[in-house]
Amino acid sequence: MTATAGRSVQRRRGSAGLVLGLAAVLAAVTACGNGGSGTSAQNEFQPVQQTGGPLTVWVDSTRLPAAQLYQKQHPSAKLNIVTYDGDANGSNYLQTKVSLFNRTRSGWPDVVFSTQNNEVSWAVQAGFTAPLNKGLIPDATLSGWAPGANDPCTVDGTLYCLRNDLAQTVLWYNASLMQQWNYAVPKTWEEYQALGQRVAAEHPGYLVGTAGDNFTPEIYLWAGKCGANQITGRKAVKVNTTSPACTRMAALLDTLVQNRTMSTSSVFSSDFDKNAGDKISMLPGPSWFGGSIFQESLKTPKGQIAVAPLPQWSGETAPSVGNVGGGTWLLSAHSANLKEATDFLTWVTTSPDYQGQVAPGYPANTTAAKSWLAKQTASGYYAGDITGPMQAAAAQVWPGWGYGQFSQEAIWAATVTPGQTAGKTIVSLLPDWQKAITDYAKSNGYEVSQ
Repeated sequence: MTATAGRSVQRRRGSAGLVLGLAAVLAAVTACGNGGSGTSAQNEFQPVQQTGGPLTVWVDSTRLPAAQLYQKQHPSAKLNIVTYDGDANGSNYLQTKVSLFNRTRSGWPDVVFSTQNNEVSWAVQAGFTAPLNKGLIPDATLSGWAPGANDPCTVDGTLYCLRNDLAQTVLWYNASLMQQWNYAVPKTWEEYQALGQRVAAEHPGYLVGTAGDNFTPEIYLWAGKCGANQITGRKAVKVNTTSPACTRMAALLDTLVQNRTMSTSSVFSSDFDKNAGDKISMLPGPSWFGGSIFQESLKTPKGQIAVAPLPQWSGETAPSVGNVGGGTWLLSAHSANLKEATDFLTWVTTSPDYQGQVAPGYPANTTAAKSWLAKQTASGYYAGDITGPMQAAAAQVWPGWGYGQFSQEAIWAATVTPGQTAGKTIVSLLPDWQKAITDYAKSNGYEVSQ
């Protein structure tokens, strides 16, 4: 018994409209799904026979509290909660298991959380995920996500997952230091680089950023509109890492690495904690840096860290930021309990009780994001307003960086990081990066253009 179509995403709440929409879908239920997999039948979704029963939900350890809270608030629901790695670091665990379930014709979970934003690149073809905007979730509900948030979940206008959280990049800075030094927060990348050079001369040892993590290109190159990863079709990608947009940002990084105001250590390393934790004046990075890096890892005292918009190049009329992470929720096309599964999916992605009060990351749902921001503000940890810069950045993630079936972080780690360690500049490594992306993409069946 099987059904069609798939993909991954996250979000949103139940309503009377949900019930009516679901009823319309279930009217087409047959004793067995249409058996198709992939995109040919994605607009002809036919659920498997709806027999109900316990709801199997897969989550990583960080999202375990979400499933537990849902169970607490919905005591009549029967949940079978399974923890797994969440496909962390692109482990492909979910894809491997779905492939096995497709062969054995059983075992699929009803709802899955993934830390990856590119699950749809394989899940649609595998027939794993259900089309959410074809009657399962009302448009009025789906319209509540930040602009572009669900782009990674959309194939030919059909939505196959809901985005759980965003990881839009902003400029974190130490307001106490900047005020003490009488430095203005930079608004352009030119000002940012000049300030980095000034810090090197006037306050050696202090940092204005890092370039030592595998997600470095997602912070800087993505924000700079470097066309290294533009998905142009289901199996097509455009790669150009040597354009002016790429080289000028890479040159900025090289300049600041050379004068030692940009660290080449990972923000998660003990070396960074020990030697740089109290030496940060500025740190471009995702929205989750506030909690994960400053509060948890570095233990930076409250009242020091502030948020500003990410710098833009002078003359830029369309502000752009990068994205480092964020997760998605997938609803299985094989679920025999679509009503309960959809209810869980909408609750876990929109509920202020979870997304606003418990979730660690910035919610992709705009209403939930307001609750989350209100909690952060009420904590008194941050210096100044974080709401304005965060909300603005949530709508500015550059859409030219896609979510292919290959890991840009893995490619950077295998290509650029070793070169940096050997003393090479990032600018000089851009051609190697392009070749590596091309090779990885082709090995995954992509047609590559420049």
